[in-house]
Amino acid sequence: MKRLVPLILSAALAACTRSPAPRDARGADSAPTPPPPVAAAPAPPPDGGDAQADTSLLARLGNEVQALTHAEGCTAGACRTAPIGSRPCGGPRAYIVYCPATTDSAALFAKLAELARAEEAFNRDNGMASTCEYRMPPNVAVQGGRCVATADAGVQVQ
Repeated sequence: MKRLVPLILSAALAACTRSPAPRDARGADSAPTPPPPVAAAPAPPPDGGDAQADTSLLARLGNEVQALTHAEGCTAGACRTAPIGSRPCGGPRAYIVYCPATTDSAALFAKLAELARAEEAFNRDNGMASTCEYRMPPNVAVQGGRCVATADAGVQVQ
């Protein structure tokens, strides 16, 4: 799972691309632009900042969140979810499942807040856009001694 964090983070960032297309009456893109290749370096932000350093920070924070998250050791009904990151239109970009009995929840939520602030700044500084639907946390259950998401339609989990 820890190896998936950089891939998921890259995919999430690639999905939040600049949107130069005109907007319709609802404020949605009338002609969305395709995302850049995941392997490509992000374009420098309009203010001349260092987007590569920003994406490196986001990847590091994502890895630190994963390191703090433990899904094993819970009994039925004890598993929890936590919001991850910040989408350009607001709200979390995904949820992570954890066991509060084996996770330092205070440290996890402090790191999640740091990641959300960094993603908000990255999105703002780079003119990112996204869809504006609200993402609900997934249902959780214990399977094989680990907390897992039982994904509903449209729920993104890590």
